[in-house]
Amino acid sequence: MENLLRCTACGYVTEKDMLGDKCPKCGAPREKFEELSEEATEKIITSDRTNDIHMDIINLCMAIEELAEEGEEIGLDPNCIAVFEKAQNKAWELKQLCKAELAGHVAKGKW
Repeated sequence: MENLLRCTACGYVTEKDMLGDKCPKCGAPREKFEELSEEATEKIITSDRTNDIHMDIINLCMAIEELAEEGEEIGLDPNCIAVFEKAQNKAWELKQLCKAELAGHVAKGKW
């Protein structure tokens, strides 16, 4: 497995063979990139899928919030509205849990 490189100016991470003359995020020259250790590279590679899953869950929660809001606006009856309100609250809570987990991954260098 090839080690990854990180831009010391902005933190962008890439593979060596994918890096051009400058950082695609901040424009820093190639020389500003440092090679990550095997341990740091392994953390990033193994957490890639779980990070994607967290993002998918966040997107699904956003869709639930939108649907529940639409259901509330229709306002068919109080029981329906109560379910839609609960759905919005649970989706928001789950979204926040996933965001917190992603923030923890970033803090541990797993992104």
